[in-house]
Amino acid sequence: MYKSWIATDGERMVPAIIRNYGPDDFEGLIRVQEACFPPPYPSELWWNEEQLSEHVARFPEGALCVEMDGKVVGSMTALRRSLDNEERHDWASVTDGGYIRNHEPAGDTLYIVDICVMPEYRRFGLGKWLMQSMYETVVHLGCRRLLGAGRMPGYSRVADRLTPEQYVEQVKAGERKDPVLTFLLKCGRMPVGVVRDYLDDEESGHNAALMEWKNPFLP
Repeated sequence: MYKSWIATDGERMVPAIIRNYGPDDFEGLIRVQEACFPPPYPSELWWNEEQLSEHVARFPEGALCVEMDGKVVGSMTALRRSLDNEERHDWASVTDGGYIRNHEPAGDTLYIVDICVMPEYRRFGLGKWLMQSMYETVVHLGCRRLLGAGRMPGYSRVADRLTPEQYVEQVKAGERKDPVLTFLLKCGRMPVGVVRDYLDDEESGHNAALMEWKNPFLP
């Protein structure tokens, strides 16, 4: 994939590029992780070169980055799997701990491993551009859908009153806003369930909302 456009934050107009990342981008991709997940987030959980090498070797179509100001400022990674909504999984098992060695070349589902954009570039809507680019990849490859589990960091504030499912329904109805789920809804993703113990994430109560986008060209 390769696309270019003029991105804006409402004031600046800046050329931007989305393309597949490769070995020359690894250092920049790790810098993006560092900016997105600063301490006390453990640095050993950032992407490492071995993981990134697996991404570009096993499924280069699912390895996307965005460039602005002459540097990589965001990325999005996916793999292909065949999954049912009811199939129990967590992030580590479904993504092979981020190494994607369990990638299925004929899998009908494009599963999102990670998406991140440097904080100072988020006003340009780059996360939504990356998501749209992955939708285009779904169509290009003939996959049935895009699927991924979104954090629900606002849930911790109401966990004593709502189940995770009730929280997701309220966000979906516009009764509450969540930093992650509201963004995914704005991108066209739809909740299809809640996965418990998906990731070590106290803000989300260790839950995640399974969010889907269906290929509109398939029945």
